[in-house]
Amino acid sequence: MNEYTFPILYGVAVGVLTRLYLLRTDYRQYPTYLHGRTIHIALGVIAAGLGTVAVPAIMEKEFAAITFLALAASQFRDVRNMERNTLNELDQYELVPRGKTYIEGIAIVFEGRNYLVIFVSFLSTLFYLVWNVWAALAASAIGMMVARRFMSGSRLKDIADVKYVKPHFEGAGLYVDNIYIMNIGLPARREEILRYGMGFILTPKNFNARTTIANLGQRQAILHDVSTALGIYRDSGTPALVPLAKRDLNDGRVGIFILPQVEDIEKAKAVIENVPVLESAIRMPGERRWKRRGGSGDDA
Repeated sequence: MNEYTFPILYGVAVGVLTRLYLLRTDYRQYPTYLHGRTIHIALGVIAAGLGTVAVPAIMEKEFAAITFLALAASQFRDVRNMERNTLNELDQYELVPRGKTYIEGIAIVFEGRNYLVIFVSFLSTLFYLVWNVWAALAASAIGMMVARRFMSGSRLKDIADVKYVKPHFEGAGLYVDNIYIMNIGLPARREEILRYGMGFILTPKNFNARTTIANLGQRQAILHDVSTALGIYRDSGTPALVPLAKRDLNDGRVGIFILPQVEDIEKAKAVIENVPVLESAIRMPGERRWKRRGGSGDDA
């Protein structure tokens, strides 16, 4: 044992605790299976170790050891690929799939959380060695708060208002409010839809939000999350019972049509409001700076 033993053990322990804290299990049911969690915890231990040993390496002027961080970055990119491939395979057997946009967002998150573990471990070990264990505890708390801040992104309720509207038919056309959803020809299917169906209207709070909720991947994420949380009244080979989200071209509102097994309007509304806003779906046309005459408006 030497002067670095306890700081290293402390940094690794804080990093692993951070990864366990970031490894959330919720109604989306991923990752809930044992081997999936084991893989991510093991990678968290590796990330914590890398972040921790970087500090003694710098203090001992062993700068060659820092190159392991570059190697770690390539390994964590493989984590993203692993998540993407796994979820793409699973998505083929979902009654309401996540969609590629949602899957890519999940894969990026799992890669990014390993970098957060490196940051927290590095910060904790640095404060332990430079000052003392009490400073390290304070740094660990700050680091975990920063990790939590980066972990929690925007929710749908931050950019749109959600209102329940009962679906109705006009002839064979199914509508949520005045937004056309689809055409249902069979009377038996219409009865099932009127009995089990729910409709919600998403009203964007600004022009940027209008563009974001128009994204097809964001709409599919809403349908998947609601169907996962509340169940879905359909089976394979029943296209008339597929949940859909359609847009009003005039004002940018989005009509959501779902058939949950749990017929609870408030729960369905809460699930929709807490759907994450996907990073790849975010658009900010209102922030674009347009040139006075001609040109594309891009900065040089």
